[in-house]
This record gives sequence, C-alpha cells and structure tokens, in this order.
Amino acid sequence: MPDSRSHIKALIGQYLQHAGIFKHPLSPSRIWVIRSAALQRKVRIDLYLPPLEPGRVYPLVIFNDGQDLRTMRFKAVFRKLILDKAVVPFIAVGLHAGDRLQEYGVIRHADYLGRGSKAEAYARFLIKELLPRLKRDLPLDPTPSRRVFAGFSLGGLSAFDIVWNHPHLFGKAGVFSGALWWRSKEFRTEAPDADRILHHLVKTGEKRPGLKFWFQTGTEDETSDRNNNGVIDSIDDTLDLITELRAVGYGDEDIAYVEVDGGRHEPETWAKVMPSFLKWAFGTT
Repeated sequence: MPDSRSHIKALIGQYLQHAGIFKHPLSPSRIWVIRSAALQRKVRIDLYLPPLEPGRVYPLVIFNDGQDLRTMRFKAVFRKLILDKAVVPFIAVGLHAGDRLQEYGVIRHADYLGRGSKAEAYARFLIKELLPRLKRDLPLDPTPSRRVFAGFSLGGLSAFDIVWNHPHLFGKAGVFSGALWWRSKEFRTEAPDADRILHHLVKTGEKRPGLKFWFQTGTEDETSDRNNNGVIDSIDDTLDLITELRAVGYGDEDIAYVEVDGGRHEPETWAKVMPSFLKWAFGTT
C-alpha cells in the first residue's frame, strides 16, 4: 500500500508540473526540457506566464542563466508588477546554462583563449529551435520591439551580441554586470583597453535602427582597474560600450544605464534592479 500511495503521489506531481501548477510560489509556471541538436545537449527552460487571455499576444523576455531567476525571487517580482499594472502582461523565459564559457560569448569571435567557441551554436539553438517552439506553443507578439533578450555577466555579453546581430528578432537588450571585457588578444599594459571584442564590433558596425539597450553595473562588481583611472573595469567597459553606441547614432532615448552603489557581481544585486529593468522593457507609463 505505501508503494501504491507513492506512485499516486508521483503521478499527481507529474500532472501538476505538466499543467503548470506548482505549490512553491517562486517556481516557474511551466518547465520544458528541449533536446537541442545545435548544442548536443538537453536545455531546461523555465516559463513564467501571466494569465493568458484568448486572442491576445504577449511581449517576451528571454534570460540567459535562467537558473538564477529563482534565487532572485523572479516570480514574485513578475507577479507583483503585473498585478500592480506597472507593466503590461508579458511572458518570461529562463534558459538554464550549460557550458557557459563556451556557449556564452560573441558569435564568430572566440576570445584569445578560445572561449565562446559555441556561441554560434547557442545562437542557432535560440533562433532555429527555441523561438519556433515558443511561437508554436505560446501567443507571442511578433513585433521585434516587444521582444527582449537579457543576461547576467557572460550571459549579458551573449544577450547583447545576439540582439545586435538579430534586430529583426529582438528590439531590446538587457545587460546586468556584463562581461564586456571579452578580448581578442591577451591583456597588454601599454594598451589596457584595446582588443575588446564587442566594442570593436559596434565601432566598426552600423546603427541597427530600433534597438534599445539597458545596462547595469555595481560599484563593487570587482576591484580590478587595469588602466588605473580610478574606475573599476566593469563600469569602464560598460560606459565605453555606451560611448561606442552613441558614436554610431544611438541617443539618450535608446540607452538606459543603472549604477548600483555598493552593488556586487551576484544575483542579490541583480534582483534589486530587476523591477526597474522590467518596467523599462514593458512599463505601462
């Protein structure tokens, strides 16, 4: 009899998960596991869904490092913002990371140590496998300006790069404490700020009309100051990338920057600014 009860309990649990019903208030609404041909691995996907109304389509935000959203109490923030009508109802997707050092990076531009070698495969998974599945199973707004891709640290580097290269799919990028130091050559003391890959791509590229960018740093993201100018590298790299974006034609209306006094390179800091980011992306005012 105990075995029978355990079996019934397991079946009920499976049904609740499949139906998107969870007892824990911070659990995602649904969990998918996709076998990715591009990445040659299974990818766990956490879905955070508002009440879906027939005939309505919803904006979308996708997060790299989606496994950290629970630490950030994302579902509680998500629900409160929607209930308070501070944002329009939207769909959020958290992609659990695999080999971060290889899958998160810049497409076709591995760093000087060969890291980011699977960035192109990761983008292929996102565009050829994930987005078609999302469009098939969920009522997504097809407008690029209503689609956001965001990430933390290396995930932020990846998110910016994918948005920059696919403006027909995404209109906004969110970068939390981005690893924007990603370099094509080893550090040189005589040229401490040279060879940063994203900065070079933006500088040598052209404006992608319609794109908008949100950046966050913390004054305690790190202690490194490679050019000895009194500003930590995390802030320097972010402000320098903003300068490059302005140089190719983006204005104040296209760029948001949030610097958290005492903020660290950790989910607790990112959780504090998550409401501000979501209001920037989907705010009703």
